[in-house]
Amino acid sequence: MMLHIPQVLSKEETADIRRLLESSQDWVDGRETVGVQGAQVKRNQQLADSSELKAHLGQRVTAALQQHPLFFAAALPLRIIPPRFNRYAGGETYGMHVDGSVMQYTDLNGQSQTLRSDLSCTLFFAEPEEYEGGELVVADTYGEHLVKLPAGDAILYPSSSLHEVRPVTQGARLASFLWIQSMVRSEGQRRALFEMDTAITRLRETGGDNAAVLQLTGVYHNLLRDWSET
Repeated sequence: MMLHIPQVLSKEETADIRRLLESSQDWVDGRETVGVQGAQVKRNQQLADSSELKAHLGQRVTAALQQHPLFFAAALPLRIIPPRFNRYAGGETYGMHVDGSVMQYTDLNGQSQTLRSDLSCTLFFAEPEEYEGGELVVADTYGEHLVKLPAGDAILYPSSSLHEVRPVTQGARLASFLWIQSMVRSEGQRRALFEMDTAITRLRETGGDNAAVLQLTGVYHNLLRDWSET
């Protein structure tokens, strides 16, 4: 399931993070953080993993995502890898690839952790009209889906999907990207829970029968109890 998550960040916070990214001197070759296969198709820049700015901005992005009800309902996050930040310009691109299934990372306490990548997320910091190209292309059984969202919006999609970032031929594409391990491993089960949660929310907003809403809420939580890993 692909999901557009609007307004993860306010316009003011988006502009502030963009300003900090554009003025940073911590950009390095993006191939430093991928394996041999990824390095063959990856051409971009990233904030260095050692960058204090990366850590600071990553905390802000993570907090915003965790507070967004649509993100939480769809992802049911158990672990979120500290966000990274990238920049594409001058024809830079990232060819078709699939994200690693198990990732090692260092948490905010400096401890080494392992994450199973269930979901990938990209949060945009440049407006679509400010750069040419740079579409995120996600391929699934229904074909290829092109994503180029307003600044402050995010896209959530399965990490198992083949995807690429097309060459940026004018301007610069600034974004954050991260991976999530969900409490619910199965994509089908996550989708069912998300659709049920959406229906419950809609029933509450439209004054649905309270007893029916309560019963459906109980079914949701019992399924989550059975399916979740914590």
